[in-house]
Amino acid sequence: MSSSVENIHPSESRLLPPQPQKLVMAIALAIFTGGVVLLSKYGWRQSALFIIGGLLGVSLYHSSFGFASAYRKLLVNRDVRGIYAQLVMLAIATVLFAPVLAAGKAFGQEVAGAIAPVGISGAIGAFIFGVGMQLGGACGCGTLYTIGGGSYTMLITLTTFCLGAFWASLTRHLWTGLPKTEPIVLGETLGWTGAVVLQLGILLLLAGLLWFWSKQGKPSSREHPSPTYSRFFSGPWPLFTGGIALAVLNWLTLLISGEPWRITWGFALWTAKIATFFGWNPSTSTFWDGDTALSNSVLADVTSVMNLGIILGALLAAALAGKLTLQTQITPSKVIATVIGGLLMGYGAFTAFGCNVSAFFSAIASTSLHGWVWIICAFFGTAVGIKLRPLFHLPS
Repeated sequence: MSSSVENIHPSESRLLPPQPQKLVMAIALAIFTGGVVLLSKYGWRQSALFIIGGLLGVSLYHSSFGFASAYRKLLVNRDVRGIYAQLVMLAIATVLFAPVLAAGKAFGQEVAGAIAPVGISGAIGAFIFGVGMQLGGACGCGTLYTIGGGSYTMLITLTTFCLGAFWASLTRHLWTGLPKTEPIVLGETLGWTGAVVLQLGILLLLAGLLWFWSKQGKPSSREHPSPTYSRFFSGPWPLFTGGIALAVLNWLTLLISGEPWRITWGFALWTAKIATFFGWNPSTSTFWDGDTALSNSVLADVTSVMNLGIILGALLAAALAGKLTLQTQITPSKVIATVIGGLLMGYGAFTAFGCNVSAFFSAIASTSLHGWVWIICAFFGTAVGIKLRPLFHLPS
């Protein structure tokens, strides 16, 4: 007897959802399981953070959650859906972070938010990053999860992002003397309850302003699926589901590692380790001289472990969705844009105390004022980057 699939007309079979790629799933799960076991050598926290990284990769991929694309859609089409999802993410993370940061401890260890000064270097770095992510095609977390999803042309972005971050670390001394304030944490200056209320009010106000802004827009016709249990593993997820997942997973990162989710540090560290292998002397750098991270295994570094987890998680999510394909086609002009964009992102992120994740998401969740300044400056950089995209034949 022929199967039901064989009896389907060819034109109808094209409408069937993609089937899970079981071989890729098995390989990804095997690597992931091996990673969890290997990392247990460095303590249960590293294994747990690797799993959280994997869940971040799944969440990012299934919801197609992007920072760079959301900003571009807002400015070009007045499509606010991606920004709404970010506002929800920030609101939930703010509420979750506050009691943990107020307590100052979790699971027997000290915890600290993503805090940094407000200053010239941070503002310039955020602007540079904003330009770079529109040319590079993704932000920090977007680069990782699209690589896991099969976009291996994004390896160019990742490589140049790493180089840009390392370059910025070598020139860090040129920026440290510029005017800046001490870190301003709203939770400490206003009290944590007051800070949470203030930030929720600001986020609500922004949502209202964006609603008016979008009234005359022409958002894309892409439909966002309603959440169902059947889509939990195979996707796609609504953007809001992705935003909620990211907020909860960032909170878990804070609880387990003692600090919020971050990405850029891992890129700089990887490049520094490679440079050391090829003979670079860290003592020549005021930033790297005496840094124990260079002598320790990369598997002992929280950010590195989570970055690797994101790639593997996205790979697994793509296989579950049956959508893993190697996307290798790239034009010379896009290569140039990607190289420039990656370098700008790496340099800007390291100079501005992080990318969208640590300097924006984690910073605002920590009620650090520099997170709000970061997004304003990065938004202006995004506007410039959008204007530059046609020079490299990149679609708006």
